Amino acid sequence: MSPQIKFCSYLFSAVISTSFIISSVHAQTAEGTPEQAVSQIPFEQWLNEFKIEARSKGISEQTLTRSFKNIQPIPKIIEYDRRQPEFTRTFWSYLDRAVNSQRIKKAQQLQQTHKELLDNISKKYGVQSRFLLAFWGLESNFGQHTGGFSVIAADATLAYDTRRSDFFRTQLLEALRIIDDGHITPEKMQGSWAGAMGHLQFIPSTYNLYAVDENGDGRKDIWHSLPDVFGSAANYLGQIGWDDEYTWGREVQLPQDFDWDLVGLDTRKTLIEWQQAGVRKITGNKLPALDLEASLILPSGHKGPAFLVYNNFRKILNWNRSILYALAVGHLSDRIAGKSPLMSPRPVNERPLHRTEIEEIQTLLANLGYDVGKADGIIGRKTREGIRNFQKKVGLPGDGYPDEALLLKLRKS
Repeated sequence: MSPQIKFCSYLFSAVISTSFIISSVHAQTAEGTPEQAVSQIPFEQWLNEFKIEARSKGISEQTLTRSFKNIQPIPKIIEYDRRQPEFTRTFWSYLDRAVNSQRIKKAQQLQQTHKELLDNISKKYGVQSRFLLAFWGLESNFGQHTGGFSVIAADATLAYDTRRSDFFRTQLLEALRIIDDGHITPEKMQGSWAGAMGHLQFIPSTYNLYAVDENGDGRKDIWHSLPDVFGSAANYLGQIGWDDEYTWGREVQLPQDFDWDLVGLDTRKTLIEWQQAGVRKITGNKLPALDLEASLILPSGHKGPAFLVYNNFRKILNWNRSILYALAVGHLSDRIAGKSPLMSPRPVNERPLHRTEIEEIQTLLANLGYDVGKADGIIGRKTREGIRNFQKKVGLPGDGYPDEALLLKLRKS
């Protein structure tokens, strides 16, 4: 995602994967396998070799000495990195956790407390303040949960490890540059187990690209300075193309004869065209007669809510490539602005699928000749396409969504 995505599968695979496993990291990494082990060479040897590279790239000896004092790999971080979720996360359970009455009320209070600052930031960077508050709330619960790990130790541990070593080696170098530039000391550079930092949970490379010194004190302080926090978030969104003339999207109604092939971020139609396809506001009223492009997403299949999402939604996905996360940011921003809860009915007996059940769905589809990739318990693009093709063949709505009913149908096929 540009420089910022979490470690989860791209787009719709993230709908049913957990988004908070990495509490905040915005980073793009290659897939690794949990079975891979920490490097076999001694850590001191690895660190000495890394320091040679760091020196060649301009990192000062003083920063290296201070940053790596008493640094050793942290086994708990490797454990977190290998941990796999047992169950999928349903849309409603995710939303209940992310957008609750306490968080909405707190955000509204903070919006009033920091109104002048937020208004100035919003005007300067072209990002509505309610979205800045929503990101702030989801990333760190308004600065309450920023992580208790040394970023240097965390990045060094994961760079020494073999699973995503290249990515974290880069992040470690970026973190050292932040220290070298005098923005924070190694001791105070705290973050998540995966090296995400401050109120915004920026990874070091994102910080170096987008963090700003909004209060003019010479430091880009996303740990303690709210002007820098809001300014950095707004600068990031503004730089990647946020448009404050529009919102993120809207909840909608679909006609009974809807063409399910139109679902997904790959399909873009104007609101006028969606209106012609039978889509309406959730209230039943007509959509705005605009040429504004939108895509239609179904985070819990055809039985759940439907959303038309605009370009700003895609910018939220730049921040974190999880559909559920992006929907939570959008909905939280709406609730901060005083809008109503979602109107779609909740399912009565919805339950998350176990990872082994996802693997079974993949295996059964593969046995029927559908290419779903590896049966790994992770719903990716291939698996969704296989589900969709199977649904069409047996006369089900082709929404590509895995649930208990699909599993039971496959078992009988």
